[in-house]
Amino acid sequence: MSRDWETTFRSWREPSSDTEDQKCQNAERMIREAIQEDETLSNHRVEVIAQGSYRNNTNVRLQSDVDICVRFMDTFIPDYTHANGLTNEILGFGDSKYTYSQFKVDIETALKNKFGSQSITRGNKAFDIHANTYRVDADVVPCFEYRLYTNQKINGGYFYHSGAQLRPDNGLPIENYPNQHYDEGVKKNNATNYRYKYLVRGLKRLRNEMADNGIAAAKPIPSYLIECLAWNCPNSSFGHNAYLDDVKSILSYTYNATLTTEQCKEWLEVNNIKYLFHWRQPWTQSQAHEFLGAAWTYIGLN
Repeated sequence: MSRDWETTFRSWREPSSDTEDQKCQNAERMIREAIQEDETLSNHRVEVIAQGSYRNNTNVRLQSDVDICVRFMDTFIPDYTHANGLTNEILGFGDSKYTYSQFKVDIETALKNKFGSQSITRGNKAFDIHANTYRVDADVVPCFEYRLYTNQKINGGYFYHSGAQLRPDNGLPIENYPNQHYDEGVKKNNATNYRYKYLVRGLKRLRNEMADNGIAAAKPIPSYLIECLAWNCPNSSFGHNAYLDDVKSILSYTYNATLTTEQCKEWLEVNNIKYLFHWRQPWTQSQAHEFLGAAWTYIGLN
């Protein structure tokens, strides 16, 4: 008997359970408390920003983790690549004495004081706070504010996109825009009568099932990429009477658009700032294309 994919996708649209969500909230709250209670960090402007699938309400797996950006706001990293002619000197900026490496040490101290040394593992990019019966596993990412400047003037200054830059112990810096990602995701969800996040959850669960069943094309695909692929679909791809027709429209549009680099080179991440298939991304257009084709075949579309 063939599988009822319409019923499957309707069941897959739901977010994580209330119990799981409470454990996510517990982890986020305790991380905020750790920063607020630290003697050094409490004297600076430090933002604690939930990000990733937890904040954007697209998390699907039980025992999922929470991704928390801890952003230092008293120092920032300027980027003038989109603002021809601007310099630190023109804007009156100078070097900070407080370094990223010191900030990471201070974060580590604050987390160990709150959670205990045995609960914290320092990784290349983030600190892992181990789960227990009260909270889920959490990744705490130390970041400096990252300002992507433009030549657009606003209120007597220059407009910039405020993001977050993390600096791995080994590897190149990585920039993200968690607040913009959240805002753009909400806009897309509202514009599609809430179908966008429903379908993102469904496609993430599809990817997980494919990977669990040994489908090679699904294994290198992060859930974030799936969210971005769906975001780049026109709003008309969402809102069919059947959820399966939405899935078919999304897979068809993205599969055809990723046939060549030329057709999707202007696609952006959900934050509407970073290019989706930039050379620094950990995924490629061809990997996305292969997965989309495999997904089409897996659910028996024709």
